[in-house]
Amino acid sequence: MAENRHKDLGLSDEKVLEMYETMLLARRTDERMWLLNRAGKIPFVISCQGQEAAQVGAAFALDRDKDYVLPYYRDMGVVLTFGMTAKELMLSGFAKAEDPNSGGRQMPGHFGQRKNRIVTGSSPVTTQVPHAVGVALAGRMSGEDLVTFVTFGEGSSNQGDFHEGANFAGVHKLPVIFMCENNKYAISVPIEKQLACENVSDRAIGYGMPGVTVDGNDPLEVYKVVKQAADRGRRGEGPTLVETISYRLTPHSSDDDDRSYRAPDEVAEAKSKDPIITFGAYLKETGVLTDELELEINDRVMKLVNEATDYAENAPYPEPEDALRYVYAEK
Repeated sequence: MAENRHKDLGLSDEKVLEMYETMLLARRTDERMWLLNRAGKIPFVISCQGQEAAQVGAAFALDRDKDYVLPYYRDMGVVLTFGMTAKELMLSGFAKAEDPNSGGRQMPGHFGQRKNRIVTGSSPVTTQVPHAVGVALAGRMSGEDLVTFVTFGEGSSNQGDFHEGANFAGVHKLPVIFMCENNKYAISVPIEKQLACENVSDRAIGYGMPGVTVDGNDPLEVYKVVKQAADRGRRGEGPTLVETISYRLTPHSSDDDDRSYRAPDEVAEAKSKDPIITFGAYLKETGVLTDELELEINDRVMKLVNEATDYAENAPYPEPEDALRYVYAEK
């Protein structure tokens, strides 16, 4: 029997199975969205495939009753963990009136749900970083015990928003976890053309915070470092920069052809380290997951995805005049 790493982290067998099922739900929902896009039924997909381990491992390390998440557009694993449903994600994909993010007015990937403390992002990348810092400052000013968790790609770590947010959080020792999901490509630009330093986490020292780089295909490793970062924040020790190394298994979006900048062999090699497969293998080695249970989980996930698809496809679109709602004050 393999080493029980999750027990060392205080995670029960039930909890890691829940992590695995959430990762699988994110993957299967994403895969269905691609099929719907290619069938001409939904307009746009920006994918989480290959990054589910980092997203779910991190989100499970947070307090879902107190903490705020400010996800970037790929973070299906984060928002599912924090309470968004496959049905709600599909409503967004189809741009239906019941879409909780924007009532069908915003493109997919702009996650926002007040009841689950998911703070919406904006289309220009990295704008969520200073927002996360502001939420942490507001929490401190009002005496709340909260941590904010914000994610972004390695391309976003070159934006001014990241540097300003990190500097402010570092100076004021705010409880912010900055998590860079380094998937090796900012659309078509590889990491070596983006950074002069070796790791995104090397930038942390400039802002007076610890920086750590971990295997983003290992949800337990990500859980461990994000839990440590959350504990630091709650103790008043300030922010942390976490970099998770993974690989984007799909094109940048449904409008991108990645064959123009990535070799097929490179993508094939990354798929051999698919975190869904490797985490499932770990759970089997430790005796937590059996073939029978794996089939049961997959059936349950596919039932959710099928129900979500059918519901969202048949749900009503918003009324045309709703396009102007929440833009101007209403009497």
